[in-house]
Amino acid sequence: MKRRLGKMFLVLVAILAGLVIGVGVYLQHPKFGQLPKGERLGKIKLSPHYAEGEFNNLDPSPLFTEKGNALAAAFKYLFTRKERPAPPSPIPTVKTNFLNLDKTEDLVVWLGHSSYYIQLGGQRFLLDPVFSPNAAPVPLVNEAFAGTNIHTAEDFPEIDYLLISHDHWDHLDYPTVKALKPRIRKVICPLGVGAHFERWGWAASAIDEKDWNTGLRIGDDMSIHVLPARHFSGRLLTRNQSLWASFALVSPKHRLFFSGDSGYGRHFAEMGLKWGGFDYVFLDSGQYNDQWPLVHMTPEESAKAAEDLKAGAVIPAHVGRFSIAYHSWDEPFQRFSAAAQGKPYRFLTPKIGEPVNLDDPRQRFSRWWESIL
Repeated sequence: MKRRLGKMFLVLVAILAGLVIGVGVYLQHPKFGQLPKGERLGKIKLSPHYAEGEFNNLDPSPLFTEKGNALAAAFKYLFTRKERPAPPSPIPTVKTNFLNLDKTEDLVVWLGHSSYYIQLGGQRFLLDPVFSPNAAPVPLVNEAFAGTNIHTAEDFPEIDYLLISHDHWDHLDYPTVKALKPRIRKVICPLGVGAHFERWGWAASAIDEKDWNTGLRIGDDMSIHVLPARHFSGRLLTRNQSLWASFALVSPKHRLFFSGDSGYGRHFAEMGLKWGGFDYVFLDSGQYNDQWPLVHMTPEESAKAAEDLKAGAVIPAHVGRFSIAYHSWDEPFQRFSAAAQGKPYRFLTPKIGEPVNLDDPRQRFSRWWESIL
């Protein structure tokens, strides 16, 4: 009996050891990126937003508040049934031919979730592109809604600037940026995110990492600005070793603002005051939950942020492709459209792939989510 128990114990130990080794090998996959080190880490430590070994928000922003903690969040994610997490039929989309677009036309195309194609001042930009069928380190997790996986790297012309707001899986997608690499002239990202790109074979000269409230000129009359956001970072369990950010793109004709992932905070009003307003803003308005209220906005907070930014028009972001939180898939559109009523800005809801002409203030879009039954 003892010998039998001993053999069972050894088999169990062998199985556990195999699992540990297997997980260890899997975590070496390039898609996990790498943490900043060496000269890059030295520069990070000089940032006023880096203290006690990690980046920090402008205001204290614990990931979980008194209504939630990591254990409770994990339990809820695993065992709580979501109500209508995905649409019952495919999302309606527009298949735009990006290769045939006139580069001199100023426009924005929402690609789903927080991904955008932008033409401004004769330059082409991609922001947080995710073309994979799921946004997670393992298959069959965080899968895209039916009908939304319509874009590939081959759809796009040469891109002047790839903008990455932070390193979470639904914003920095390894297969996507790997496929896009031959088409990208320059990567603009917050401090530390460049470590991932270097592991993925990008030359240091092709990566420009920025701290908050810094930017770069594009020619004589355009600029990109890396600005604050209220969020966190990390592709595994180690958090906040790279920075997260919002972006402003400024040309002689238009000022655009992209919030990235962000909770509501004073930074919106400060940026609205500093910049004198923005023509178009693209705001995090989905994947909110009362367990993490400080790192994503509710639609009502997004509506207020658009006012703070002195927006001419607003488009909801972080919606329409993945279900990460517990609200229904279309709740952000319903609540944001209601909260935007009577506000001094236009509320725009293009379909995935449908161009927004930045020079046409009369352009209107349908409430397409209401047609999905």
